[in-house]
Amino acid sequence: MAQDSSFDIVSETDHQEVANAIQQAQKELAQRFDFKGSKSSIELTAEEIVLVSDDEQKLRSVRDIVESKLVKRKVSLKALDYGSIEQAAMGTVRQHLKIVQGIESDKAKAIVRTLKDAKLKVQASIQGDQVRVVGRNKDDLQRAIALVREQDFGIPLQFTNYRG
Repeated sequence: MAQDSSFDIVSETDHQEVANAIQQAQKELAQRFDFKGSKSSIELTAEEIVLVSDDEQKLRSVRDIVESKLVKRKVSLKALDYGSIEQAAMGTVRQHLKIVQGIESDKAKAIVRTLKDAKLKVQASIQGDQVRVVGRNKDDLQRAIALVREQDFGIPLQFTNYRG
């Protein structure tokens, strides 16, 4: 009897890389001439990045700095869930960027549906905030990975725990 192989589809963001990118962005913000005397700031909490600036245009510049530093550290921008720009204290504006961890149930269902519709000989099941894919044939698992990579589910996906 053939042994089943499996892998997990997860969405994880390396928090240390995010912290490093934010630190670099804060340094750049402090050194840039166009932000001298500005009330701009970048703050990192456990699950989000908070941007504050004088107006929406400057806030966009702050966001560009943060995004460029994240990309340099290979953190997918799909890992960010952009909140709306809101008014803050002392005439400033604020935006919350939530750092996405795990796969939400509606996106997990979409991944499972995509695999089922492709009629590959694999079983996909949702386990908490990840999707486990099981199959007898390693080629089918490889095709499943390729299929999921082709689709855009709006979040960064990694393939872990491959057991052959």
